[in-house]
Amino acid sequence: MAELDQHEGEQDLEKKIEETRQRFKNEFLQDSTEKYDSRDVERLQKDDALVEGYLTWRLHVVDEALKMIDESFQWRKEFGVNDLSENSIPKWMFETGAVYLHGYDKEGNKLFWFKVKLHIKDAKTILDKKKYVAFWLERYAKKEPGMPLTVVFDMSESGLSNIDMDFVNYVINCFKVYYPKFLSKMIIVDMPWIMNAAWRIVKSWLGPEAISKLKFASKAEVQTFIDPEYLPPYLGGTDPFKYSYPPLPDDDFQTPICDNGPIVSEDEIESKDSEMEGKDTLESSFNSEIAVKPKKGWMW
Repeated sequence: MAELDQHEGEQDLEKKIEETRQRFKNEFLQDSTEKYDSRDVERLQKDDALVEGYLTWRLHVVDEALKMIDESFQWRKEFGVNDLSENSIPKWMFETGAVYLHGYDKEGNKLFWFKVKLHIKDAKTILDKKKYVAFWLERYAKKEPGMPLTVVFDMSESGLSNIDMDFVNYVINCFKVYYPKFLSKMIIVDMPWIMNAAWRIVKSWLGPEAISKLKFASKAEVQTFIDPEYLPPYLGGTDPFKYSYPPLPDDDFQTPICDNGPIVSEDEIESKDSEMEGKDTLESSFNSEIAVKPKKGWMW
């Protein structure tokens, strides 16, 4: 009986996938072909898992899934997501270490770290920062298709000046709309009490389908979700990882490895030193109104 129910469920899903594809073609593509990147449209027609992701996130309501696909595909074209690369993002964003992939939670989900103390609101660079987040998500989606992420908002030593609600809303939309089924959980670590009101607003943005994925944890409680081997010492962990760039700080891309991190040639070391010397000049062009800024700060 259980096998029969499972078979019927699979048949129903296949019908909804086909219905979603056909309706998208008939209702959204007729006069709107330039709204989307043709590569995304082609993938929708071929990748069952992609369509299933939208359907699952919208509780298998085809009308809602179609709205989500439309919004997601328009965003992907606007941000040029299919063509994002290291060269299309200002290097200082990688160098600051404010956002990166590293380690795993107890369920084996990749950790997507946001070091909130390194963020200060700045309208001049917001678009590049949004593309920077999209770069990491798209990179991971291609490397590990269908595998969820755990977002870690590390709020240690942060304050109100580090919070940009527009950017936080964008990050949430990445998981609500642009990358369905990607979010395993969102862990807010060591949140100062003064930010309680801001995060109540964030909870309202998440919506009912994602609210259960939001977890608040003190430094002592974060090990409920992440083992010490993937936590830095200031969060009670034993992870010796220290962010540096280049190369991209992603465990699965750093080969070969030595005890002190990725093996690099002397030419690469000289290149990195040269890049670091020019970093302040590059940053100042993004932050002309700011007289003094921390060397590692990422201006929000």
